[in-house]
Amino acid sequence: MKKTLTILFALVLLSACRQENKFCIEGQISGADSCMLYLEHLTLGEGTVAIDSVRLKEDGSFCFKKEGVTSPEFYRLRIGGQGINLAIDSTETVRIEADLENLSFGYKVEGSGTCDTIRLLCLKLADLEREARRISADRNFTIEERDSLIAGLLNKYKAEVKKDFLFDHYDKSYSYYACFQTLGSSLVFNPMQEKSDLTWMRAVANAWNNKYPSSPRTQNLCNIIQECRRNHAKPQQIVLDVDGEKVRELGIIDMTFPDIHGQERTLSDLRGNVILLDFTAFSLDGSTERTLLLRELYDKYHDRGFDIYQVGLDANEHLWKQRSEALPWVSVYCEEGLENDMLLLYNVQHLPCYFLIDRNCDLQARQEDIPDLEKAIEMLL
Repeated sequence: MKKTLTILFALVLLSACRQENKFCIEGQISGADSCMLYLEHLTLGEGTVAIDSVRLKEDGSFCFKKEGVTSPEFYRLRIGGQGINLAIDSTETVRIEADLENLSFGYKVEGSGTCDTIRLLCLKLADLEREARRISADRNFTIEERDSLIAGLLNKYKAEVKKDFLFDHYDKSYSYYACFQTLGSSLVFNPMQEKSDLTWMRAVANAWNNKYPSSPRTQNLCNIIQECRRNHAKPQQIVLDVDGEKVRELGIIDMTFPDIHGQERTLSDLRGNVILLDFTAFSLDGSTERTLLLRELYDKYHDRGFDIYQVGLDANEHLWKQRSEALPWVSVYCEEGLENDMLLLYNVQHLPCYFLIDRNCDLQARQEDIPDLEKAIEMLL
C-alpha cells in the first residue's frame, strides 16, 4: 500500500510539472561566487533582452524557470562579457555545468542535444575568428592577400557546417542558429551575395515552414529568402554622386540616429572621447576584415577614451541589425541611406569613409588625410 501511494505521489508531481508548462535552465558555475548571472532572450525585433537574473552564491548553482514556448526560441546565459547560447524548443530542462574562467567555451550541457550542437558551432566559429584575427594582424600580407586568405577560411568553414550540421537537419534549431552566425559584423552565410548560401537558407526556411508554420522566426526566414531572391545578384557597389558646390565644411556636424534597440544616439554625446566617425555599409566587399581591424583598435584604446560612432547605410535594415548587434561601439542606422544630408555635409564621396574627432568634439581629420590611423588616434589621446 505504501509503495502504491509513493508511485501515485510521483505521478502527481510529474503531472503537475507538465501542467506547469515551463522550461527550466539550471546548473552550476564554479568560481562565480557573488557574480550576477543574466538570462537573456535573443529576440527577433528588440535585440538581446534580459528577462531574469540572479546573484550566484558560493556553490554557483542557479535555476531559471520561464513559460514554455510553442516553437524554438533562443536564449543566452551571461556573466560580464561571457555567454552561453541556448535554444529552447518547448518545456524541456537544460542543465549547464561550467567554470567562470572559461564560461563561453568550456561548459557542458545535458538535457538538450540541440544546445550541445550549438556549443559545437560556437567552438568552431571561435576557431575561425582566431585564425581570421591572426591573418588580419599579419602585416606580411597585403590587404588583397589577407582578404583572400580569410575568404578561403570562411568557405572551408561553411562547407564543413553544411556537411556536418545542416544537411538533412534543416528543421533543427541549430540550423536556424547557424544561418545567423557572424564573423566580425558580417553573416557567415550571406544569402544576399552568395547564391549557394541562399540555396541552403531556403532549405532551412522550407523545413521550418513545414514544422513551425506559425513561428515568427519562420516568417523571418521566409522574408529574408524573398528579399534575397530579388537582390542576390552581384555584391552591391555603392557610388555617391556628390555635387561639390553643395558641400560645406562646418567642422563637427552633429547627428542623431537610432541604434538596434531604437534608442536615439547622438554623436556629441560622446564628447570627452576621441571619436572615430565611420560611415559604412556592411554589404561592401572587405567589410568583415575592416570590422575586425576596427575591433582591434577599439579593444586597444577604448579604456583610454577612444570610441566609435558608426553610421550604417545598408539598404537592408534586417541585415544591418544582424551584423551590428554584437558590436561593442555605438552603431546606428540611417534609414535614408545614401540620400541623407549628412553625406553631403561631410563630403562623403565613397564608402566606407571615416573621420577623427578630438575630445572637444572638433573635427581633426578625414580618412584621406590619415596615413596611419593608429598613430593618429594615439596623438589625439
